[in-house]
Amino acid sequence: MVNRKIDSQKLNRMNQLRKLSQQGGGQKKIDSQHKRGKLTAAERINLFLDENSFEELDPFVVQDIQNFEESGNQYLGDAVVTGYGRVNGQTVFIYAQDFTVAGGSLSEAVARKICKIMDLAIQNGSPIVGLIDSGGARIQEGVSSLAGYGDIFLRNTMASGVIPQISVILGPAAGGATYSPALTDFIFMVNGVGQMYITGPDVIKAVTGEEVTHEDLGGATSHSSISGVAHFNLNSEEECLEQVRNLLRFIPPNNMEESTITETYEIEDPDTELQNIVPEDPNQPYDVMDIIGRIIDQGDFMEIHHSWAKNIVVGFAKLAGQSVGIIAQQPKYLAGCLDINASVKAARFIRFCDSFNIPLVTLIDVPGFMPGTAQEHGGIIRHGAKLIYAYAEATVPKISVLLRKAYGGAYIVMSSKMLGGDINYAWPTGEIAVMGAEGAVNIIHAKEIKSSKNPDELKSQLINEYREKLMNPYVAASKGLIDDVINPADTRIKLISALKMLSNKRESLPIKKHGSIPL
Repeated sequence: MVNRKIDSQKLNRMNQLRKLSQQGGGQKKIDSQHKRGKLTAAERINLFLDENSFEELDPFVVQDIQNFEESGNQYLGDAVVTGYGRVNGQTVFIYAQDFTVAGGSLSEAVARKICKIMDLAIQNGSPIVGLIDSGGARIQEGVSSLAGYGDIFLRNTMASGVIPQISVILGPAAGGATYSPALTDFIFMVNGVGQMYITGPDVIKAVTGEEVTHEDLGGATSHSSISGVAHFNLNSEEECLEQVRNLLRFIPPNNMEESTITETYEIEDPDTELQNIVPEDPNQPYDVMDIIGRIIDQGDFMEIHHSWAKNIVVGFAKLAGQSVGIIAQQPKYLAGCLDINASVKAARFIRFCDSFNIPLVTLIDVPGFMPGTAQEHGGIIRHGAKLIYAYAEATVPKISVLLRKAYGGAYIVMSSKMLGGDINYAWPTGEIAVMGAEGAVNIIHAKEIKSSKNPDELKSQLINEYREKLMNPYVAASKGLIDDVINPADTRIKLISALKMLSNKRESLPIKKHGSIPL
């Protein structure tokens, strides 16, 4: 057998091409990117992944490899860097659009690279993270670049509920380019850097006469607090990518993995401070975060959609090392009422958790659905039904704690026994009723109050009687709709015990192609 060494010229050629590929659009374009306060695609990948874990794929993709150096308008790898690496030791697939090459625009070759890495992520059951920084479809390629978006959208849809999909907006995303992030599970944006919109300010001004800046139209603040498109709004690329890493701590790599327990649990002492948080007055606000922080591991809570629909809180935490999704009314905002945005926010989060086998813990203090013509005409019936659908369809363990109020249809909606709640606890402060005591008394005893010599005194007496006889949690407990009325101090202990008991829960839905959720 003849031993042959690889020709040094071929090795040199390989190294030369790889070096050219790593230069993107060249040093001038890289300098321009830095002047905008933005990192390059390669810098972002290296910052995000575990050190020295990135393996690039398709670095030599180009239209004409033989003549690209002479052409002057071709770049190895085109306008995206793709590959895989590790985050906290877990395999993650990644693509990062390269704005230094043709403004990060999507060409046929770029679309092929992104689709290939998405296919690998699906086949290997690992998360896919897209770092978005693109001027949109490459105009020169016409329908080919548009078709590339369609190929990506299809894979986004097929991957939904199979692997976690995360989009990080680190530059422009305009027109059809916004729909790939919109199809993913979580969107991160950097304030002052990332922008998303279907039509830009110039088109809006030409069509409607309205003048608006890029940032006001589609910046991180607008999408994280007004539209609800973005789940996270961060102040720097470094902080943003660190928070993506943080998110991946709470979610499994695919829908076949269980929500794993990473710690052993030892019985803890009751937390008597929990008894002092909820006011006796049913209309007095408080911060539900004070409760969440005391029942989860080390107060480590990753809130989702912090700035949007603040009347409900959703996010990830761990209980005795096990990842859980938490949904809780926030009495500090709109008294914790359910409105259109809160219903959609919670429903989407519940469906994500259910897709990836993450148990649900619901903390309830809800006076009802938000009244008013704006809500009714905006479709609160349709949007509220999404929340019902999400809870009813979820087959993961569902545990709830009634903290204070649960009135009317809002009681049924919030992980009630009727919607398949596995364990439903209540604090002694819990109240369940068709409506609040005052409203009920005004209807039931209207004639008595009107004819009374002391209507205010009678009304107060009737309200107290109604609350004591019909609204207390023991009425629901007597019918099996509440499994136990617990001491607030024991809440964390009870939740962990219930999670352990439900760890082998198996429930399946009727055989069907898919349900028809009221979108």
